Amino acid sequence: MSDDNTQSLFEAPALSEQERMVEAVLFASPNPVSVADLNARMPHGCDAAVALDQLRNRYVGRGVQVVKVGDAWAIRTAPDLGFLMQKETVELRKLSRAAIETLAIVAYHQPVTRAEIEEIRGVSVSRGTIDQLLEMEWIRLGRRRMTPGRPVTFVVTQGFLDHFALETARDLPGLKELRAAGLLENRPAPDLVRDPEPGEDDDTGQDDMFDQDKT
Repeated sequence: MSDDNTQSLFEAPALSEQERMVEAVLFASPNPVSVADLNARMPHGCDAAVALDQLRNRYVGRGVQVVKVGDAWAIRTAPDLGFLMQKETVELRKLSRAAIETLAIVAYHQPVTRAEIEEIRGVSVSRGTIDQLLEMEWIRLGRRRMTPGRPVTFVVTQGFLDHFALETARDLPGLKELRAAGLLENRPAPDLVRDPEPGEDDDTGQDDMFDQDKT
């Protein structure tokens, strides 16, 4: 085998070909894919980060976009075209008001312990509420606090960020935006929530959810 042929075996594919590889993986994956995972799948010498940057620019202004979700990447529908997908969206399960409040508190205050959630809500949080959010993979266990009892904390997941089209939790709307949208003065729309099951915590204390910010 000639030196030229030997060298060709170790040469990385052209950048355009690397873009195609990244595009194919992101398109086929139901979940966001990390740069490390992309590099592991692609031939030796490829640079997934560079290919992603090129691909992201190529999709600007298109019907789908290459977006960052936490530390991973995905191909998603452009936000302004989301209304076109409404007919294909099926709501498999509804959240109780308690679950909505708990999820919001975790998102805005993470890492947060169960006791801190209860302090903010003003009522106890049932195990069923936490279990439901864990089962949906919208929250996960975080690090334990170095305090007496070493309570576990909760944080939102990459799945939560992906569902709400956020790159990081820092992209959540600020309290001013939430109030401007009327989301802090009003309860969730009736069709978006269900009544609590027997033994499940109800929505008492919702009005106090963001009291610490009121001035």
